[in-house]
Amino acid sequence: MRLSVLDRSRTRKGASHADALRATVEFAKQAEALGYHRFWVSEHHSVPGVAGSAPTVLAAAIAAATDHIRVGTGGVMLPNHQPLVVAEQFGVLESLFPGRIDMGLGRSVGFTGGVRQALGRDREDADRFGEQVRELLGFLDGSQRAHPGVHAYPAEGLGVPPFILATGTGADLAAELGLPLVIGAVRGEQRMLDAIGRYRENFVPSHWSPYPYVVVSATVAAAETTEEAERLLVSEAWSAAYSRTHGVFPPLLPTAEVLALDMTAKERELFTHAMRDQIRGTGDEAARELTGLVERTGADEVLLSTSGYDRSELLDSYERLAVRLLNRSATTTNAATVSQM
Repeated sequence: MRLSVLDRSRTRKGASHADALRATVEFAKQAEALGYHRFWVSEHHSVPGVAGSAPTVLAAAIAAATDHIRVGTGGVMLPNHQPLVVAEQFGVLESLFPGRIDMGLGRSVGFTGGVRQALGRDREDADRFGEQVRELLGFLDGSQRAHPGVHAYPAEGLGVPPFILATGTGADLAAELGLPLVIGAVRGEQRMLDAIGRYRENFVPSHWSPYPYVVVSATVAAAETTEEAERLLVSEAWSAAYSRTHGVFPPLLPTAEVLALDMTAKERELFTHAMRDQIRGTGDEAARELTGLVERTGADEVLLSTSGYDRSELLDSYERLAVRLLNRSATTTNAATVSQM
């Protein structure tokens, strides 16, 4: 099984945004040592619980700190940017780290009206996503004609691989343009399976990808016991519930602190829902469930996006999955390295 990592540079209670960014770079080094195929970072603006606001900048730091793992974005939110600038940024990355850079593209705009105003965007800009992707691809392969005489140096002709994150009509756009698809795994997954089916059925081969390629994103926690794996998911689940009721993602809280909260009925409902939609268990249990997900979806790759308050437990989870699914031997993780994550 091909496994990859998406890290959102989550902040923890009592730690700084700088701590979170440095931790992401250290995590990438560990993921490389464990045999993960890609390490991607995300784009969020004005979110207290997420330090990753400039994914191409962070990707450069990660690529410089690693040797062979592929590095990219999951994703750059294209409606927030001009396609020419995005092409140039990835051209610089690919020039510095040839053969290792991926370009994951999403259609989300700012989380709040204030953020969208600060970015000079509004909700309607997301509707131009397909148009922007086509313009970006034209800058990458030199085929764009909307801006005569304009070239995205040094990106033109370098072949940086694009991926489409499946939100809204993303799966249909990926099929039309012949691009790899990234789609989130959910329980009650018929809509996901339908989107993947349409993507494969309607896929048009391109010079970017001659055949459909599906990456399924999933939150998976593995630990010594199922109960310990479930505890690893608590902090992120509460953050998701809090965001739905307060309009902002907070820094991750310690597990014990979350479990001691006096949640409102709505918060409890959202928290329970967030916990239910994740894969968790012992290493063997989580690996079996993840294998089942791959069998049901026919996924070519799984992108693990798990976050947790305790970084050592989080790394242990990724290691348990690597041992079982990537045929890696268990490693002895240096305690000093873990403390820096």
